[in-house]
Amino acid sequence: MSRTAFITIAGHTNAGKSSLLNAMVGEKIASVSSKPQTTRTRITGIRNIDDVQLVFFDTPGLHKPVNKLSEHMLDTVKESVSDIDAVVFVQDCTRKMNQQELDLLTSLNSSKMPVILVLNKIDLLRSMDELAPVIAELTSKFDFKAVIPVSVTENNGVDIVIDELIGLAEENVHFFPDDMITDQPEKVLAAEMIREKLLELLKDEVPHGIAVGVEEMTEREDKDILDISAVIYCERESHKGIVIGKGGAMLKKASTAARIELEDFFQIKVNLKCWVKVKEDWRNRESIIRSFGLSDK
Repeated sequence: MSRTAFITIAGHTNAGKSSLLNAMVGEKIASVSSKPQTTRTRITGIRNIDDVQLVFFDTPGLHKPVNKLSEHMLDTVKESVSDIDAVVFVQDCTRKMNQQELDLLTSLNSSKMPVILVLNKIDLLRSMDELAPVIAELTSKFDFKAVIPVSVTENNGVDIVIDELIGLAEENVHFFPDDMITDQPEKVLAAEMIREKLLELLKDEVPHGIAVGVEEMTEREDKDILDISAVIYCERESHKGIVIGKGGAMLKKASTAARIELEDFFQIKVNLKCWVKVKEDWRNRESIIRSFGLSDK
């Protein structure tokens, strides 16, 4: 009999949730950046191991909402921790939990939800001895199914997390085909790859005011080339100039980096064309947030 487990990955922004999702799935399906609030929606990742199907939901990081978009992101987190089999709570072990994180763990414990605490970024510690008081403090407050120190960047401990999750899987049908790794449409994956490169290259507040929409994605009939047309939206005219850069240098640099990653992911030569447009204050405009697929309302 096949077995299945539905797991939500939660935690503070920039704790390494998307990196952990990619590591557990075995493919890069979620954007990863050192910038906070990289993930904006709930991303589904799928991993099949023998008769077990693990279905992961990567959520936006916990943060203080500052606009309507960030309010939607936090709503996504709340909705993603219900009607599932377990929560993988990712904590940056180099920092203390804030009240928002503690409140979520309290709520999960009250609901008897199995929680696996993943203490990420152990590679940044001077000594593993630094973990002992952190684990002692958290386990005195909360009942965890397991506490697992990991370094996602070094792929250290990820297999232990997977083994724990396999143990939580229950007899059920597989809800996704066994060769499927995500339910994200290809256009969404492509748009996120482009946005990730912009996050890496741009600084300060500009990246958070950026959205990417893929308007066309077509494979040529006569050649093995995938044509992708994308529009990069920013909130201000001044931001548009920063995204394009002097003589178009920044846009070209981001587009080239995105094209290389797109070719690696889709295993085909990619012809990527990007344009930049302005949508004033779009993060506070419900209709635009919906048009970007960042709200279920």
